[in-house]
Amino acid sequence: MARVVVDVMLKPEILDPQGQAVQRALPRLGFEGIADVRQGKRFELEVEGPVDDAALTRIHEMAETFLANTVIEDFTVKVEKAEESK
Repeated sequence: MARVVVDVMLKPEILDPQGQAVQRALPRLGFEGIADVRQGKRFELEVEGPVDDAALTRIHEMAETFLANTVIEDFTVKVEKAEESK
């Protein structure tokens, strides 16, 4: 099995109120020097079989239609690791 990760983030031009709230809270908690915070989502998919071009194409389709709202979000897909079958 292989793990494929889909990271979804708001597009840079979209306001991120949750990220801004975290950024404002950090100095009060003693964490200085953070200029910006953006909040996102991470999906880890355990894929049966090989992660070939066809599998990655299907995962991109899944991300576009279900995991991300492409009007306001961008996403990346990457193969994180392969696990050996036992």
